[in-house]
Amino acid sequence: MDILIKLTMQESQRYEIIQRLITKQISEEEARKMLNLKSVRQIRRIKKRIKVEGLNGVIHKNRNKESNHKFSSTFENKIIAIIKEKYSDFKPLFAAEKLLENHNLRVSREKLRQLMIKERLWKSKLRKQPKYRHVWRARKDNFGEMQQFDGSYHKWFEDRGSECCLLAAIDDATGKITKAKFDKNEGVKAVHAFWWEYFLKQGLPISIYLDKYSTYKINHPSAVDNKDLITQFQRAMNQVGVKLITAHSPEAKGRIERLFGTLQDRLVKELRLANISTIEEANIFLETYIVKFNTKFAVVPKNQTDLHKKVDQELKTRLPQIFSIQSARKINNDYTIRFKNQFFQLLEIQPTTVFKKSEVTMEEHLNGEIKINIKNHYLNYKILSEIPKKQIDIPVVALTREKPYWKPPANHPWKNFQFSDKVQQNISVTA
Repeated sequence: MDILIKLTMQESQRYEIIQRLITKQISEEEARKMLNLKSVRQIRRIKKRIKVEGLNGVIHKNRNKESNHKFSSTFENKIIAIIKEKYSDFKPLFAAEKLLENHNLRVSREKLRQLMIKERLWKSKLRKQPKYRHVWRARKDNFGEMQQFDGSYHKWFEDRGSECCLLAAIDDATGKITKAKFDKNEGVKAVHAFWWEYFLKQGLPISIYLDKYSTYKINHPSAVDNKDLITQFQRAMNQVGVKLITAHSPEAKGRIERLFGTLQDRLVKELRLANISTIEEANIFLETYIVKFNTKFAVVPKNQTDLHKKVDQELKTRLPQIFSIQSARKINNDYTIRFKNQFFQLLEIQPTTVFKKSEVTMEEHLNGEIKINIKNHYLNYKILSEIPKKQIDIPVVALTREKPYWKPPANHPWKNFQFSDKVQQNISVTA
């Protein structure tokens, strides 16, 4: 009974070349080059098998056989049960990492992807071609040369807690998360507190790359002509000597944008597994999560030198003032200052001379304290419990009249006034 043997094109070419070798039409070295093999020993083994087995000698021994690495149905069912119970909305790569980390089950990403597609837990997506292709900017050479910074509003706790904002900074050279912190918003106080903590831990970076959010940049049309209009954050960075770079598109600061895309997938699920639903708990969790994240995703910079500038003791003592919210006010005639619907009464004893109408700087510190600064001196004051009342109709003798109008009597010198004869003659000539 004849057996039909089906060869692939590669196997058919291999058989023909070895037949030419057997008939001594080519040498072993020439056969090796034609089959693109590394050594003549491989040619000799194939030649020996073909002499013994014929066409079967070029067919791989594992054809039509199950792979030795194939998972058993029991093992596959176990994996699928765990995925459905805990990781049903995880992507294949992240699910494979969690299986190894939490269940000591090693499965490749591609194998798990195939199993999840089979169970309809994952749907493969076609990669969309971008409409516009952006030229990639090369990474900076040193750690601390540039920090990309942004905030992301998202349901980080899903339905377990309220929506909040994740503030994060990523180093451009290494891709490390240098700091991340949950806060209620991306306002001035939250951003100032973020960078105050960053400076104390890491030092001063050379530059910060961020977007045009109102906390970082004044976007009013008049700000184009008047460069003196700056935000509180710009003023603080100018005082510490950190350069701010404003991006004109999300793609320009793509590293921080991609980071938030990853965290909105991975970190949300990590917080769910840890059953975290408050900002305080999440910030504690971030301390260990950032270390693990950087170990997995960070890269080695081109140069190993850290370019962060150290925060000396003098700057450290000035940071509360630098990261305060500062507003200009003037001292009233009664030595009071009106600020946010409150009246601040300056005391008699002050560290420096104070004049009426002098301009002062009101500093709102992050701890809630309000200080009045003039020429680098903090003035002593007390907050008035009620608005000072203005005095109306002040009784000044020299300016007070008992009657609204006074008419001189008939014998008053004003009414008996007469011109001299000479003046009267001049009047008649003129007439």
